Amino acid sequence: MNFARGSGVLLHISSLPGRFGIGDLGRGAYEFIDFLADSRQKYWQFLPIGPTCAISANSPYMSFSAFAGNPLLIDPEELLAEGLLMREDFTYVPDFSEYLVDFDRVALCKAEMLGKAWRSFCESADQDHGYREFCEKAFWLNDYALFMAIKEKYQSGPWYGWPAEIAGRNEAALKEEAGKLSGRIGYHRFVQYCFHRQWQKMKAYASSKGVSLVGDMPIYVAHDSVDVWANPDCFLLDRKTLALTHVAGVPPDYFSDTGQRWGNPLYRWQEKRGVVNHPLYEWWVKRFQAMFTISDICRIDHFRGFESCWQIAASEKTAVNGRWLKGPGLDFFKAMQHELGDLPIIAEDLGIITPEVIELREKLQFPGMKILQFAFDSDAGNLYLPHNFSDANCVVFTGTHDNDTTLGWFLSDKLSEPVRHKILKYANSNGSGIHRDMIRLAMSSVANISIYPMQDLLGFGTDCRMNTPGTVAGNWRWRCASRFITDELAQWLRRETEFYNRA
Repeated sequence: MNFARGSGVLLHISSLPGRFGIGDLGRGAYEFIDFLADSRQKYWQFLPIGPTCAISANSPYMSFSAFAGNPLLIDPEELLAEGLLMREDFTYVPDFSEYLVDFDRVALCKAEMLGKAWRSFCESADQDHGYREFCEKAFWLNDYALFMAIKEKYQSGPWYGWPAEIAGRNEAALKEEAGKLSGRIGYHRFVQYCFHRQWQKMKAYASSKGVSLVGDMPIYVAHDSVDVWANPDCFLLDRKTLALTHVAGVPPDYFSDTGQRWGNPLYRWQEKRGVVNHPLYEWWVKRFQAMFTISDICRIDHFRGFESCWQIAASEKTAVNGRWLKGPGLDFFKAMQHELGDLPIIAEDLGIITPEVIELREKLQFPGMKILQFAFDSDAGNLYLPHNFSDANCVVFTGTHDNDTTLGWFLSDKLSEPVRHKILKYANSNGSGIHRDMIRLAMSSVANISIYPMQDLLGFGTDCRMNTPGTVAGNWRWRCASRFITDELAQWLRRETEFYNRA
């Protein structure tokens, strides 16, 4: 579908300013929405918001659930306002860095505060009826809460390492565990209630300011997730042992010489193609429904996997050896549209893109992505150069969460001097403000939507990069201190947005 011409900013929730060591759904989120509204931005894009863990380096693309929210993003100040926390509960909040998330310390701090809020909630004589309604309507909640409680019991071990009767979801064994762990199950339900209530409040505020939320849906889910544990027949697992037989990834590309071995389980598309009422399709309908309750637009990460996916044997250490496996294609999306109507989707169509992937996206009329950092490594026919945008139904980015910042990219030794000269000539730039010149290139294009990482608006370098694909350490930690989100920046962005008719 075609979106209204406009522009927006890419900034994950965890990167917002705030006193609790990580961006959350509190004052920092509302002030950022005000900044977007003041600068006439129509879109706020963020990364996946599911619960993460240290084992997967807190990657938002490796979550325990496709439906749950990350407890670290809950605002304790809101719990204070509701009487679930006391002011003295904030006395020992550490002095966190404004610039980087220390996930381990943040997790300890938030868990302690959420635990106190849960105890206060249990002791309240007048428990919130909204909690009961949430528990009744959130179809995924019981499985998730049980999964997390059992995971705690087994020292955060993955579900496929639990006792066989629990890993295999023996009904009697699960009933026994639920009885033993009822307190912790209730806690995890409460935490999700807090998250989703705060999220909907924030989403309503964004809507009142004319800001649409652009969520991010990874095509795959983590192996160690409640989604796989509760729905094993939907994934390529050994039916007896529940072990992975194959995993997802991409072959060698721009980001990595050995490809990317993501390790996510693949779907059993071959068995389910065209069977609309099969559990795999039903699960996807529910996933899209949940996505559109938290966002106005959904960016599907690795859209090409719906046409063909890179299948890697689970025994392989890299993604070099693999094969393309046909995906569900057009029939899948027709089934989703039959159930849900129009799908406001942005297709992440980067990497090795075949004519078949382009044909699928065009038939669905989903806008694809144009990345300006990819525009200068070939000739004048490069499809990411704005003069080659053949259709306004696309989204142009200066860079994504997987790219270096624009300034870091421009100054890096990965660019040759001839390429650097080409960039300066194309952007009519002297190089002193290359980040703003690239933003203007995006704004001036015919693309209906142009989006810029916050780091590019601020002209920050490589040390503020969000993620480096193929690496583990140091990713997802960057935060934007409040003093950088200024009225002057909003005024500059507003002027440019109005000039290029994106207001």
